[in-house]
Amino acid sequence: MFAKLEAYISDKILHYLSQPTGRYAPFLAPDPAVIRKTLQPGDILLVEGNSRLSAVIKYLTQSTWSHAALYVGERPGDAASNGEPNVLLEAEADIGVATAPLSKYAHFHTRICRAVGLDDTARRKVIDYALKRIGEQYDSKRILDLARYLFPYPPVPVWFRRRMLAIGSGDPTKAICSKLIAQAYESIHYPILPERISINGKTYGVAPYAQSEIDHIRKHGLYTPRDFDTSPYFAIVKPTIAAGFDYHTLQWGPPGLTVADGVDPEEVSH
Repeated sequence: MFAKLEAYISDKILHYLSQPTGRYAPFLAPDPAVIRKTLQPGDILLVEGNSRLSAVIKYLTQSTWSHAALYVGERPGDAASNGEPNVLLEAEADIGVATAPLSKYAHFHTRICRAVGLDDTARRKVIDYALKRIGEQYDSKRILDLARYLFPYPPVPVWFRRRMLAIGSGDPTKAICSKLIAQAYESIHYPILPERISINGKTYGVAPYAQSEIDHIRKHGLYTPRDFDTSPYFAIVKPTIAAGFDYHTLQWGPPGLTVADGVDPEEVSH
């Protein structure tokens, strides 16, 4: 009886957290076709979500990004109900690890992060590691795990906010998508967080406090979407530029008006 009640309450909380937070308008949402041409296997697609849970994650991680998905490419027999290929692999609080079509995030602000220096074999290993986790359920329906997201804004120092993701949870990242992707890259010993490195005989590192935080993140699996964005080992790929951007063709106002026509961008904007 108690188990059923707990499941009922948890489902209600999860439903509440998954609802959009008012009006959402992405700063920029590139054409999915352009994104599709830009993505390569192993790329990470960061998403600026618009749910209540997304707002909490963005606040606690001090970041624009609340979700991360791994681009695995097309696979025979894996398609959405409308026939579109499921090319993204992600972990969500309500469904666990699953694949999804790119159009799912067509109307969201996104960013592509690409690991530098990987060959096809390494990328394949990362993808295979993640694909083997399809169907795994992230036990995010425990009331204690979910309830902490209902009251996420106490006046605590910025440095402690990430750790709040772990409070009250047996697994610190049950409701966070980034752990699986981080584990996939760690399986090939590819770094995500800053490391002490030596270049031409000189050692470069991070501040002692920052190193302590990095060690804490690794130990408890507190990876967030922001870590891929700020990682020194992932390149930021912008689809508009990758597709061959020519500023001469940029339209500042109504169709047909360009800088080449002598249009003042400031006047058009007003």
